[in-house]
Amino acid sequence: MAAHSLQFRLFTFAIACMSMLSQNNVDAQTPNIVVIMADDLGWNSVGWHNSDVSTPNLDQLCRDGIELDNFYVSPMCSPTRAGFMTGRYPIRFGLARAVIPPWRDYGLPTTETTIANVLADAGYERRGIFGKWHLGHARKRWLPNNRGFTEFVGCYNGAIDYFTHEREGELDWHHNEMPVQQNGYATTLIGQAASQFIADSATQDVPFFCYIPFNAPHSPFQASDADLKRYPTIKDRKKRTYYAMISVMDDEVGRILQTIDDNGIRDDTVVWFFSDNGGVGGIRDSNRPLRGSKLTAYEGGVRAAACVRYPKQFPGGRKLTEQTMFIDVLPTVMNLAGADPQSLPFELDGVNLTALLSGDEDRLPPRDLFFYHGQQGESAEPIAVISGNWKLVVNGPRITGSITDSHRVELFHISTDPNETQNVAANHPEKVTELFEKMHEFRSLQPTESIPPYKFGNQDFRAPPKWKIERD
Repeated sequence: MAAHSLQFRLFTFAIACMSMLSQNNVDAQTPNIVVIMADDLGWNSVGWHNSDVSTPNLDQLCRDGIELDNFYVSPMCSPTRAGFMTGRYPIRFGLARAVIPPWRDYGLPTTETTIANVLADAGYERRGIFGKWHLGHARKRWLPNNRGFTEFVGCYNGAIDYFTHEREGELDWHHNEMPVQQNGYATTLIGQAASQFIADSATQDVPFFCYIPFNAPHSPFQASDADLKRYPTIKDRKKRTYYAMISVMDDEVGRILQTIDDNGIRDDTVVWFFSDNGGVGGIRDSNRPLRGSKLTAYEGGVRAAACVRYPKQFPGGRKLTEQTMFIDVLPTVMNLAGADPQSLPFELDGVNLTALLSGDEDRLPPRDLFFYHGQQGESAEPIAVISGNWKLVVNGPRITGSITDSHRVELFHISTDPNETQNVAANHPEKVTELFEKMHEFRSLQPTESIPPYKFGNQDFRAPPKWKIERD
């Protein structure tokens, strides 16, 4: 079946959901939008899944709001951020294969409309981002202030040092496009800057958008001695540090939520939290009981801890088990902001969840969910598709022969086997063939020009001084 068929199905599904779930918010007060994204936070690394890790503020947010129990993301960082920004599968514009490393002259294509652009058109005059950008840094046109944001504090790259704020030996900490030297733990600085932005915005007579992509708990694994003391019984140094980093992030989530409350805007503010991918494999039990980790297409790599709170419209204290995705955030926010999805230059792959979250609908129309990356090149390209209760996973190089002859094919009935322990591919060859065809169609959406594998082009790379970007 041609790629056009899949594009048509995705388009018609999105339009149908937009139509079905659309609500006219033009006459209502549009909400403030706060999106908090963790970095490499495992499924089993929040308090509501694991009492060993202390995240009281996130736990309270989850209790007060709606737990999104089946919220899916990309297997890795930049693609999730790109899909969140655009409401589209990042494979469409070549940003699904790998993250953007420091040496890569590549960014989120300027032909794509970001959530900040959308909200600017909807009247959101203040649009801040505080934390990790990771969507292009080599040219000014890819930087946050040129992608719809009015204020930026944070780092262009991933994996900066938490104390020196350096990557590749150069300072990567910026206020808008200027390098700045700030003392302090990066996660704390992010929370402080975001809270100040929210407090300042609350005095204005217009809604605001605040995107907070924390760098925690991504490597390097670094925490202060004081924070390590929060977990005295954990002997594994890396796991102890990882938990401490999560708790510092939770402190800052608490600061942000308190700022919202102190300024009397709780009822009028959407707060959406999720991780960009699963936890890394080097941290024992970070995704337990889910199988796999970051950089895999198993549930441990793509099913994220997530919740959303909007007291004015979304009844709290609920757990939703419907399959939702990172690409659904933008169309949902567009609806709440009164923006017109027909004004976008491209069709959306994500769907508007407003009626589901408001309790007006119990179910979403059926759809397929896709996951893919090729971080290490064509020799290892994990890809998966979820279709209803079924999930097909294929690892390793692309399969060119018969799908049913490959030992690398795994089929799971995830409604009864969410931990992916029983491969039933041999028992359901017709389902395997059906899902593999969908998988093939999805991968064919990738344009000829797309981001290269991770290590390509890193020979003799030297970071620009203080990551000051001069090229347009």
